[in-house]
Amino acid sequence: MSRGAPPRPDAAGFAAFYEENFDAVLGFVTRRTTCPQVAADLTADIFVAALEAAGRYDPGRGSPAAWLYGIARNVLSSHVRGSVRERHAVARLNGHRLLDEEDIAALEERIDAERAARALTERHSALSEPLRTVLDLVAVDGLTPREAAQALGLNQATVRVRLHRAKRALRAAYPAAGNRAERTERTERTEHTLEVVS
Repeated sequence: MSRGAPPRPDAAGFAAFYEENFDAVLGFVTRRTTCPQVAADLTADIFVAALEAAGRYDPGRGSPAAWLYGIARNVLSSHVRGSVRERHAVARLNGHRLLDEEDIAALEERIDAERAARALTERHSALSEPLRTVLDLVAVDGLTPREAAQALGLNQATVRVRLHRAKRALRAAYPAAGNRAERTERTERTEHTLEVVS
C-alpha cells in the first residue's frame, strides 16, 4: 500500500490514490472473505468511505496506509455486525449491478490466491482478538508496528507488547519440528510470520 501519497478529496487526486491502493485493499478484503460479491462490495465500500473522509485526513496522525487500513477495518466490522448487509440489500433493490461471470471468475482467482493467508489467519483463531488484530495488520497486511498503532488508535508500546504476546503464544502453539525434513508447510508459514513480527 502507498505510504507517501495522501488522499485528496478532488476527483483526480482521489482517482490516483484509488489506483495506488486498490490492490492492497482488495488483498485485505480477499484475505477475510470467500465470497466474490462480498469482496467486491466491501472493496467499493472502503473506497467510498475513504473518499468521504479524504478531506479530514491528517498526515500528523499517521501515514495514508494506516489511515486507509483503519477505514477498511471499520467497514469490515460494520459488515460483520450486519449493517452493511442491510444496505446492500437496499442497493440491489435499487438496481445495483450484479457482477458478471468474468468479474466473479477474477475475484474467485484472487480469493484462491489468498487462501494460504486466510488459512494462516484461521490458525491464529486461538489468540485473543486484540492479539489477532495486531498480528494481522503487521504480519498479513504489511503495516509497520507504528502504522498498526495509528490504524488501531493505540500507542506503539501497546502494539509491540501485543506482537510479543502473539509471537510467544504462536511459538507455544506451533513449536518448530526438530527435524528439518519433518517440518510441515504450516509450521514453516507460521515461523515466517513470527520472523515478520520479531
